[in-house]
Amino acid sequence: MRFLAVPFFSKLSVISALSVSLAALSACGASDPQNVEATTEVATSVEAIPQLAGDAGSAPTGAVYRVGEITVPAGFQISVFHEGVGERARHIAVRDNGDLFVARLDGTLIALRDTNGDGVADEKRERAAPISTDVEIRDGWLYISDRVSVSRIQLSDTLLPDGEFETVIGGFPEERQHADKNFAFDENGNIYVNIGAPANACQVEMRTPGSPGQVPCGLLENYAGIWKFNGSVSGQTPEDGYRFVTGTRNAIAMKWHSGRGGLLLANHGRDQLSSLFPDLFTDEQSALLPAEEFHFATEGADIGWPYTYYDPAHSVRRLAPEYGGDGENLPDETYQEPIHAFPAHWAPNDLILIENAALTAPFTKGALIAFHGSWNRAPQPQAGYRVVFVPMDEGRIVGDPVDFALGFAMVDPVDSPGDAIHRPMGLATGPDGAIYISDSRQGTIFRVTADNQ
Repeated sequence: MRFLAVPFFSKLSVISALSVSLAALSACGASDPQNVEATTEVATSVEAIPQLAGDAGSAPTGAVYRVGEITVPAGFQISVFHEGVGERARHIAVRDNGDLFVARLDGTLIALRDTNGDGVADEKRERAAPISTDVEIRDGWLYISDRVSVSRIQLSDTLLPDGEFETVIGGFPEERQHADKNFAFDENGNIYVNIGAPANACQVEMRTPGSPGQVPCGLLENYAGIWKFNGSVSGQTPEDGYRFVTGTRNAIAMKWHSGRGGLLLANHGRDQLSSLFPDLFTDEQSALLPAEEFHFATEGADIGWPYTYYDPAHSVRRLAPEYGGDGENLPDETYQEPIHAFPAHWAPNDLILIENAALTAPFTKGALIAFHGSWNRAPQPQAGYRVVFVPMDEGRIVGDPVDFALGFAMVDPVDSPGDAIHRPMGLATGPDGAIYISDSRQGTIFRVTADNQ
């Protein structure tokens, strides 16, 4: 099936009184300066992220929340908006009246309302819908997506709209991996849809030790990129869109930046370097490679999958072993450099932009990224399980990333993702400036507010 219309260029109880007073995050290490004027900023290495806690994800000291600690920076407090909408809660969206919508992986759309303004949801409705990951609100419409479509329904005065969803884009092929069709809107109503690669590294024999990569990688024709569509026209098929960005293995976290006119996206890096190429990579190296890449991408950008991966310790893009890489050599072709390189396998799963002068500095302007947590660091401890703030101005990084919310896993070390009590998944902001975080383990919805809110 051909997608291209034109060629591409490139269970907690509700704790309504709970609010965790939070200590400032400790710093460690030093960072290279960011080149904030260039279109492609200099990426910071994993070993040089001064404001992020240890790579294994241990939380700084804070108030005890259940069996562990969830902390946010001084000047903020965190509470439970809803105790749990069920396992595999995904992205969230908040309406201008404060109603919160949750996508659940099993095809359930959930709506929550705080009727008395105490910061805790006390009304809940749910219905079956063509939904598995994303939910967004635009121009009075509720947009949702599953693995094969993007749909919408008009919002009304009711908490949860009834009636039938209309298909905006349908007919994406069903895939077993990286099938989330998350999306983002630009200021003109165009919709950008992530079409993940149904593969780890485009091998001839998928996830088979020593198997070479396909040359060229045929998946790049219809997958591993972000496609642009008209967001207000119903009944579209994949052929109605065109490839805007290529070489993204799976960019579940992305938002349009209207000021710079491009997409901010955090891409999931490839897995299994040591298990697929044990002669080239140790388990320790595989746990730290490759980076989770944070990009600003305009039309034609090529992020480099599957031919390359990004080495965060040395701030360099290397040739993938499936394509002749030996862990040291570099590709002959040029690919876009990340604006920041986050530690390996943290799994960035959502991204929102913050511009709120009422928040505590330095959190007034930038991006929040939810890291779902790794699975591919074994036998090393897993890592991630946090929300990180990236100071930005006009889409350019202007300071070191800092941890914004830590301790979701509530165990240390995390030997397996299944050990984690919570895993951050979705992010949204409310009309009052509150920041909401969804958890995919219990379906808990957390609410973060500034002390002066």
